Amino acid sequence: MTSIPEALLWCLSAGTAAAVVLAAFSVRASGQRKALRARLAAAEEQNSATLHSNTELSARLRATEAEIRHLAGTRLPDLTMALAHPHVPVRGLLDARFAGSETDEALNAVLEQVSEAITKERTRVDAAAQAALRGATTTIQALLYRIQTALHEMQHRYDDPDVAQDLLNADFLNEQALRRVQATSVVCGAWPGLTREDSYLAELVVGAMSRLRGYERVQISNQLRDPIAVVARAVEPIAITVTELLANALHHSHRELPVTITLQQGNRGASVIIDDYGVGMHDDEIKAAMELLAGDGDLLLTQLGDPPRSGFAAAGQLVRQYGFGVHVEPSPYGGVRAVVYIPGDPLLTVLDESAQPMSVMAPLPHRSGMTERSASALPTGAAPSPAPSSSGQPAPAPAAPAAPAAPAAPAVHASYDAPAAEGELPRRRRRKPVSEAEETPRTEPIPPRSPEETGTRWAALQRGTESGRAAAQSEPPRSPEGNAQS
Repeated sequence: MTSIPEALLWCLSAGTAAAVVLAAFSVRASGQRKALRARLAAAEEQNSATLHSNTELSARLRATEAEIRHLAGTRLPDLTMALAHPHVPVRGLLDARFAGSETDEALNAVLEQVSEAITKERTRVDAAAQAALRGATTTIQALLYRIQTALHEMQHRYDDPDVAQDLLNADFLNEQALRRVQATSVVCGAWPGLTREDSYLAELVVGAMSRLRGYERVQISNQLRDPIAVVARAVEPIAITVTELLANALHHSHRELPVTITLQQGNRGASVIIDDYGVGMHDDEIKAAMELLAGDGDLLLTQLGDPPRSGFAAAGQLVRQYGFGVHVEPSPYGGVRAVVYIPGDPLLTVLDESAQPMSVMAPLPHRSGMTERSASALPTGAAPSPAPSSSGQPAPAPAAPAAPAAPAAPAVHASYDAPAAEGELPRRRRRKPVSEAEETPRTEPIPPRSPEETGTRWAALQRGTESGRAAAQSEPPRSPEGNAQS
């Protein structure tokens, strides 16, 4: 048998050991490869998640940029429009996923800050515009009053009827310009510009009517029980309010349709009710009108439209300052009904008709339902008790004439009212005017007058009126601004 050489054995041993080492290294390498594969798979998954997250972040960033562009291009313009016109809606978020998020809160904070800044700036600019208009209208109003005074003086100075008619036309045009300037100045916070004496409510309404074109369409029904008057400080404000409401009624009804005014007296005040037969107002228009007439909030000129409509706004300013009320609603006749309510305390009083007669232009009250007693029922030689004055004290009775008694005059009917209950308007005894049926009819026809005779009579009337004003109760002649009728 051939023996294996020792060297070969050593080689075999070495080879076996190497194989074992190689096997060990192979097993180790296989484990490392598996670990590397696992790590690689985890890295790939993490990379995929990172890519997905980056995609979501990119999409959210693009959505946020879109929301910012939507804010700048849509929501902010909507906000500026809504501040001027509250009925305009402001659009919300472009992407609903941002609702309630920090992004939504940040965008709303931007809207609030912009709204506050715009409101403050609009208020500042509007206040400056109102101050400028207030100064200009006050000056123009004073000049128009001077023109009015000059026209009235010329009406008394010139005897020519044609000149007098031209002066009346010029005065009427001046009155219309004065009304527009006066309403604008009141809207801007100015004083109405006139102080009048206590004036009968019926006279006040006639004076307000005479300021308007189309006044001949106005029909007045006086349902007052007492000779009610408005206190001096509220005469012009209420006259302005009635004028603006009448102007609205005349403007929005056909020129052939009437506008009716009813004067009503209640337990706690009096009302001027204006009805027209015009086109009426929609619900939103009535709501907007009532907001202006309430006079509660601060008024901006930009809220009055273009061109500005200052009638209701001026009435609202006066309502807030003087304490009377104005209400508008649909009229039963299809148009608009406007009611001016004047509280008896503290804006109304009762005047003594014997001391301060009512103007012949004022409509007579309807007092047919009152208790009447004829003065002819008094004993012979007795005189009726003097009517109390506005202060409640009896007026001094006139001295008896020394001459023989004159023929009996037509009977004068005096009406007597019960004392007023608590909270009611003060009542007083008053004389009722003689009706037309009790007057002696004229049997002879009136001959026609020539233009010369007409001019002479006109001049005599003017001179008599001027002298009568100068001599009445030793008072100086009152300027035309002091009259209740304009």
